[in-house]
This record gives sequence, structure tokens and C-alpha cells, in this order.
Amino acid sequence: MSSEMSNGNGGAPTDDQGKLIVLTAPLTESIDHAGYFIQMAMASLPIWMEGIINRKYPEWKNVEYNSDGSARYMPAGVRVLEKSLLRKYSEDDIVCCFPEDLEKFIGPKTRVVAVSTHNPLGVTFAAGVYTSIFGSSKMPINSHYARELFANLKSDPHRDNFKVIVGGSGGWQIIETDSYEELSVDCVVEGRSESDDTLALFDDAIAGKDLPREIEVKHPTEREGIMFPDKRTTFGVVEMTTGCGRRCKFCLPDLNPQIDLPKDKIMEAVHANVRDGNKQISLATEDMFIWGQVHTDTPFYFPNREALLDLYGDIVNTPGVEQHVLSHATIAPAVVDPILIKELSDILLPKSPIHFPYLSSHPEKKALAPLIGLETGSIKMAKKVMPGKGVPFSVEDWPSVVLEGLRVLNENNWFPAMTLIVGNPDETDEDAMATLDLIYEMERRGLFAFLIPSIFTPLHDTRMEMEKGVTQTKQLSEIQWQLMMKCWKMNLRPGQYSWWGPTAWRLGSIGMWLYKLRRLNGPNFTYPLLMFSGAISEKRLEKMGKIYMGKPIETKSRSELIATLRPKQLQYLREDCGDLPADFVPPAIQSESESSAHA
Repeated sequence: MSSEMSNGNGGAPTDDQGKLIVLTAPLTESIDHAGYFIQMAMASLPIWMEGIINRKYPEWKNVEYNSDGSARYMPAGVRVLEKSLLRKYSEDDIVCCFPEDLEKFIGPKTRVVAVSTHNPLGVTFAAGVYTSIFGSSKMPINSHYARELFANLKSDPHRDNFKVIVGGSGGWQIIETDSYEELSVDCVVEGRSESDDTLALFDDAIAGKDLPREIEVKHPTEREGIMFPDKRTTFGVVEMTTGCGRRCKFCLPDLNPQIDLPKDKIMEAVHANVRDGNKQISLATEDMFIWGQVHTDTPFYFPNREALLDLYGDIVNTPGVEQHVLSHATIAPAVVDPILIKELSDILLPKSPIHFPYLSSHPEKKALAPLIGLETGSIKMAKKVMPGKGVPFSVEDWPSVVLEGLRVLNENNWFPAMTLIVGNPDETDEDAMATLDLIYEMERRGLFAFLIPSIFTPLHDTRMEMEKGVTQTKQLSEIQWQLMMKCWKMNLRPGQYSWWGPTAWRLGSIGMWLYKLRRLNGPNFTYPLLMFSGAISEKRLEKMGKIYMGKPIETKSRSELIATLRPKQLQYLREDCGDLPADFVPPAIQSESESSAHA
């Protein structure tokens, strides 16, 4: 198929009766350019700040079309659904299109419009708190465009003829808020589209039958059950693994079966993206480091170095792949195998589109920025919500694992985006102070990560869905607000080397506080904001008794962390990484010695 660059002027469809099945997603989730992090910004920034995005990325709404007016690219979830439906329906029955082109493809023949959405109502981990911080109602840019899509479907002249089915990671928001009528949604699907239940649901919709408001479809339990799209995906996303295995109680994806997907299927999807004009690839995973080690004789939390280097090497060396971006990872593997991090850096940095001039030691100032969960610095809270986060190391040593892992990452030009959860159920100011201790320790040691704090959100179907923590910004204590603002003050350091940077932030922050924020976020927000702005120094605020500057924490080195492992775990460590106890004897050698002695 040929393609063209256009802003809503793709070719006309060949059938004015419409397509039987129309697949789409909000524009903000479908764009394939303007920088990988633009989608994170659009999920968090309020709609009134869209002008900033428009100035930074003036062409972000320009998208590519196939010659028939269909979308040149779509989110990976939409492409998987398309592939699943093609098991039963023909190519002529199905179209993937951008939201502004729905009227071209919806007609008298249309029976299903399926929408994939990440954040339709703006209640994800980050969205609510950041729209409040910026002084707005809870309407992130992404939510605005999702609502616009649903409004267009609601007013479509053929609406009585078709069912609206919603999938994707944001469907739970519609269920929890009972927004079916408001958004004109017939059914929300939770689960994988490969399921036979999905085909049965579409059959019922096409037959005009009433659909359940909510349905959970089965997740494949084996790698053979996962489908790979053979068309271009947004940002070249190709699935790498499902599940994680660390069993964090707030996490929904971790409830999925732990599967690492076959390399040949991954590469086929990479080649399909390149064939259709995509120059960027990103492997979708909850933890990149489990690939190649799932259901083997070695525990998944000891990375398979050779397998990972082989996979990533083949991807970035694929002709036509100009950029590669990491997605999710965990930090303990950086402690387990620091040589893996170094060798991955050698492979991946040349193809990274990310540049951090004031942080990176790379000749071209390139960097890698995976998303890693920090969540809390409080051992008490870590035990409660994520006891397996640091395996093979004990959760008692979580701060040590974070600091040692971040040291290894930074030395190799990895500067991760690290999420934190503020306001967990039963969280006290002492827990927030423990996290501040860890953040200040990072600062003292010269370590850097982009710290992304957000308010606890009880996600549907997780093991914490019935628990209640902080629900709005006015409920945050002064210490919790300080934690959030300290994170963002540290995040802005690399961008404040110009003489005007600190002044602009100081004046802007104080201006926003006077205008709106002091009323919206309550009195506990005042001094943390003054700390963030730099209007009053942290030392002075501490003397005034208004902030807590953290106390130094004693942590374990890598060798001390390894010394805490049991012999059965030690056998899986790589000798070339060093730090193995001097008296450690691998079990195989020990067995041979015992056999000889017995003989």
C-alpha cells in the first residue's frame, strides 16, 4: 500500500456503505512521531496546556494514511485485535482508522466500532495528581481527545446500527465510573483479544444481540496463543513478554501469565514495521530482563545475558531500524548482572533517540531511559505492597538495591524514569520520610533518575482494588507534598543550567500558587511549592521547621548484598561480575568433591 502524509485528508474509502467492523483509538494514542515521551505528557498534562505541546511539536497531529484512507499505523493492541478478527472475517470487513476519519468508514453496513483507549477519563496513576498540580480539573489532554472520539460516535447518524466495544488498559475507568451512557459504550472488554471469547462477542454484536456491559476474556497461557500483528504499530511497539512474576499487589499486568515470546515471531513483527515505513522499534514488556529465562531451570530474576544480547542486537541491527527505545524494566537485575547492563549499552546507545547533554558521558550524549518502578523507600510499605520487588534480594534491603542498581545504570548512561506511589493505604508520614531519605541519598551520591510520583490508584482487578488511600491532592500531608515536589525539583536539574532557568521556574511557580494552586491543593502545598521554586532555600526551610531534608541512610554494597543470598541462589550469579563470597563453592563442583570423597 502506498502512503501519504496528511492531516485528515487521506484517500476516500471504496465502499460508501461503510465497513462491517471499524477499529480506532484516540489521536493522542495513535500518533507515531513527535517524540516517544509525548504520549506520557498527554496522559498527564491538563487540556489547557495543550498549547505547550502544540508549540513544542507543531506537527504532532499530522498522521500517515494508506491509499484507501485507512490508518498507516495504530496502537499495538488495535493491530492484535485486527489480526485476531482476521481469523474469521475478511480484510474487506475490517478497517483501522484515525478518529477524525470515522465518518468515512461508518455507514449503514457497520455493526461494530471497537475503541482501544488508555486513559478515557483521566484517572490513571499520574493524570489526576498532575492536572491538580497544574491547577486544573481532572481532564488530561489524552482524556479530552478520548471523550471527543466517543462524542463523535454518540452523534453518528448510524449509531443505532452498531455496537461500541471498548478495550485497552483504560477500560476499567468506564466500569468504575459507570460512564457507559455518557460515552455511549455498549461493552467494555478486559483481557486479550486473541481469546475465542472475543470472536464470540463480535459475532453477537454483528448479529445485533445485546452485549454484556463488562466481559473478561481469557489470557493465553502459552506463548503459541499470543498473536503478532503483521502491520505497522504506533512507535513500532512489538510485544516481548507478558506478566512479570514479582507479584506487586497494586499491579494488574503482573496477574497475567509470565510468558516470554519467541524470537522469530518478534523479529517477524519488527520486519513488518520496517517494511511499512517504521524506523523505530520498542519492545513491550513488564520487565525486559525476564526474556529468555521464563520457565527455564534458572529463576527468572537471574537474567539470561546471552539471550538478551542476541535479541536486542538483532533488532537494532535490522536494516531500516534507526531508533530503538526501551520500555519497562526492574532494577534488581542491574545489581545481579552489571556486565549485562554495560554490554546492552554498547548495543543500544547508538540507536537511542534520547539525548541528555548534562547527564550522559556518551560521545553523542545519548542515553537510555526505561521505566522502572521505585514506588517507595519505606521498607514497611514495600513489605506490604511489593515484597518481591527486589528478588533475589530481600525486601529489607530495597533501598540498597535501588541505590546500587541506579549506580550501575547511571555509569552506563541509563537514566530511568522511576515511578513512586504516594498515599498508599496505611501510609504514614514516617513512610514518606523514609522515601525522602532515599531521594536525598540519591542526590548526595550524584545519582539521577526521572522521579515520577503519583497518588495511589486502586486499579480494577488488582489485589488492592478494594483498598483506599489518598484520593485527592487536598488530602496529601505536607511531607507527602514535599516528597512529590522534591522529586520534580530533582527532575528539573538537568534543564536548569542556563542562567534564566531557575528564575523562570521560581517566578512561574509562585505566580501559579497565588493565582490558583493554594486554593486547589490546600495549605499543605505551600511550603513544598516554595521549596520547589527555590524562592526559599531548603536549608532555611528546614531551620524554619517547614520541610524534612532527610537523614543519611546506611546501605549495602553489591558484595554485601550478594553475601545475603543463599547458596542455591549464588550458583546462578556470573563469576565475571565478581563479588562472589571467597568460600563459595558452586553446587556442581561441591557434588563432584563429595562423590570423590565417598569413593
